[in-house]
Amino acid sequence: MAEPDDHSLERLQQRLTRFAAARDWQPFHTPKNLAAALSVEAGELLEIFQWLTPEEAADVMSDPDSAHRVRDEAADVLAYLLQFCSAVGVDPLAALAAKIDRNELRFPVPKGPGTPQAAD
Repeated sequence: MAEPDDHSLERLQQRLTRFAAARDWQPFHTPKNLAAALSVEAGELLEIFQWLTPEEAADVMSDPDSAHRVRDEAADVLAYLLQFCSAVGVDPLAALAAKIDRNELRFPVPKGPGTPQAAD
């Protein structure tokens, strides 16, 4: 079981790596397989919200059973994303920071009604 201070991204990635290694799962943890598993888990997260109205979706976390399912599926998505990043050598936090930087340039803050946007 993890100690409360073991929640850093790096430590969680290490735990996932040790978990898979202890079960000899590394041969199956190829980038393709991990990307596929990530997609499946994201689909399972989406399934919780499928067919809900916006109001019902906003209330999902107020139901203990639904909230538990959301947390579990979000954890599965994150676990596979971290394992994928490890497999392909991507620093997920650096990749996210770089993506936010690019998006801030691509999508500048509107200057207000009636003022022109920056040119693309």
